[in-house]
Amino acid sequence: MAEPGVAEVADLLAKTKVEQVNEVSFKGRGLKLDKAEDAAEIVQAVEECKDLQALRLEGNTVGVEAARVIAAALEKHPEFERALWSDMFTGRLRSEIPPSLESLGGAVISANAHLVELDLSDNAFGPDGVKACRGLLTSKAVYTLEMLKLNNNGLGVGGGQILSEALIECHTASSAEGKPLALKVFISGRNRLENPGAKALSKAFKIIGTLEEVSMPQNGIQHQGITALAEAFSENKNLRVVNLNDNIFTEKGAESMAKALPNMTNVEVINFGDCLLRSGGAEAIAKVISSNQYLKELILSYNEIRKDAAISVAEAVEGKEHLKKLDLNGNQLGEEGIEELSGTLEAFDMVDVLASLSDDEGDDIDDEDDEEGVGEEEEEEGEAVDDPELQVRGTAITPTRENQSPLKVTYTAKQFLDSPSADRLLGLGKDRPQLLVNELGDSLDDADCAAKSLMKVASIVTDDTTVKSAAFQCADAILTRSLQSKDSQPPLIANSLLVHMGLLKSEEKVQPVRDLQGPLILLQHIFQQVYFPRSLAQLFIAFLTRPNSQLERHAHLQHQILQTLHQM
Repeated sequence: MAEPGVAEVADLLAKTKVEQVNEVSFKGRGLKLDKAEDAAEIVQAVEECKDLQALRLEGNTVGVEAARVIAAALEKHPEFERALWSDMFTGRLRSEIPPSLESLGGAVISANAHLVELDLSDNAFGPDGVKACRGLLTSKAVYTLEMLKLNNNGLGVGGGQILSEALIECHTASSAEGKPLALKVFISGRNRLENPGAKALSKAFKIIGTLEEVSMPQNGIQHQGITALAEAFSENKNLRVVNLNDNIFTEKGAESMAKALPNMTNVEVINFGDCLLRSGGAEAIAKVISSNQYLKELILSYNEIRKDAAISVAEAVEGKEHLKKLDLNGNQLGEEGIEELSGTLEAFDMVDVLASLSDDEGDDIDDEDDEEGVGEEEEEEGEAVDDPELQVRGTAITPTRENQSPLKVTYTAKQFLDSPSADRLLGLGKDRPQLLVNELGDSLDDADCAAKSLMKVASIVTDDTTVKSAAFQCADAILTRSLQSKDSQPPLIANSLLVHMGLLKSEEKVQPVRDLQGPLILLQHIFQQVYFPRSLAQLFIAFLTRPNSQLERHAHLQHQILQTLHQM
């Protein structure tokens, strides 16, 4: 009879399955495939592979004719399971992408293949691309689909709705054949789905009911859409990973999600960072988190959470033996709050799970409720008085935010412009955009002055969420003012920006910025704003695709920007 230790090892080995995937990969080759002959190498590799389970085309650019010949080769592989086709249309016209997708999708159907994974992330095809994929997404080829990845595709509301309809149709058809679609992973971040898109997809999620991972960050989803998603998550009992980072929950959305969490008993990772939960939302989640016994990561960073609510969250995770990370960074705890939070977790012998609090915003922030105005709860607690300088809450009387002086104004706009730094920008207070525009005045009528001002703002931009937000607000104000000038010439502003970034030579001696990280992050934001002239997209594409050692250092940012520009 085997020893207990040996028996346990044998049991683990029996449960372990090592999956061998036969993959043909051209990842990151940077191939520009326009004509059929340009794709000869890929076609040959596909045709010669006897057991082609996966084809990876990431990091190339595939044209219509090239896609057709690759598709023709793919038609001979019924064993094909994984279409790893992210980032393969860079530089293509938007009209080129749908026919390419139709060819490749049609090949999978013709081959009588059964997909397990479909990854079309980082292809800027918008709703038209989803329409082109509809045939594939409703075919028998995806009845077996487990992973669907559509990250950063510019789907928009329309694309989200089309996708939802296709998934529901697929589930209905597959169920009729006794093998219902059992999707496990759904990834769709940075797609501007907003409330209508989120609501539409929630209908599909409810019907499918087999999801294990849902990742939908940066989609502009407000509490109505969050509520719909929460209801859908309740129907997916095997859900392990939920990432809704950088959406707009507010307390209402957090309360809806709190109602769903007790039904999500298998959840391991919850990422609600940068979702404007505030203290009320954090308290709502803290009250129910005890039901999630397998929790490994809880991310509630950058949510304007105050000390007491943060401690409630810490108390709620007591005894969670699987917890590896609790992230409350970028909130409003203050030094005393940080000490109390650490002490609370230390008492549970869990202080090691606490992530860095280096970006804490301090506890001297105005009352968070003022951001959304006087809410329903406030009306129940007290009545408004006629004095506009006062606001009554029960027995407490406090000045309204609108009539208080700006927060922590420790610097002037001139001081920031003379010597830019993150501290100086944040030190201007909440009115920083207008203060900068006022200081710059009529100089913003000049394209080069406007560009220089933007570069000063860009010079302090990092990955820090608070600094980025402040910088974005200021850039919006500066560019809006400059573009509204009667003498405004957008191409001149664009040229000046490229000169100061070192991407375009100037007849005058100009010292370009030393590091392009900040300017690239700022440009990525600017290019997504309504005030940005779409006519300038091709100009920026031309210069951002030229060989440049500075750009190469930030290739990921360069790629993101080009995706955004090509979307236009």
